[in-house]
Amino acid sequence: MTIYTRTGDRGETDLLDGPRVPKDTVRLEACGDLDELDAWLGLARCEKLPDGAAAILERIQRRLVDLRAELVSAKSEAGEAQCSEVAALEQAIDCYEANLAPLEEFILPGGSRAAATLHVARAVCRRAERRLVTLTRTEPAAVSSRCLAYINRLSDLLFVLARAANGHAGIADTPS
Repeated sequence: MTIYTRTGDRGETDLLDGPRVPKDTVRLEACGDLDELDAWLGLARCEKLPDGAAAILERIQRRLVDLRAELVSAKSEAGEAQCSEVAALEQAIDCYEANLAPLEEFILPGGSRAAATLHVARAVCRRAERRLVTLTRTEPAAVSSRCLAYINRLSDLLFVLARAANGHAGIADTPS
């Protein structure tokens, strides 16, 4: 079996259980942003991260695969089961943030390579969130409020993990 099918050469693709749609629909744009986020998280996992962070990122990547599958289903139920882990993200945020100095001003993305990669992932996560919000306007049943909360909290976690990665590397955050 070959990877190419030629069925998308005219700018359309099939939803998992539905019609062909243009590749630039809001639904597929949201999937693309989540796919890019997934790739950045994979890159971040290649870096030296604080204890436990790589396992958390891998779990998140698995959730993103599930969410994308739901989004490309014509009968999407918005991944309710996959997006119910907001509390786990909040627990991780609290755990890593407990070891960080309180923020008193904005910081610049960067520092260690791991932190910079996580900051890029955070920015892509925010874009994906905006795209999901747009999708809810055009297809209200396509994305649940719990999924939106999950993606919103995920960007918060990525910010905290970036700061933790700098601390792990012995690099101070750079004030803006």
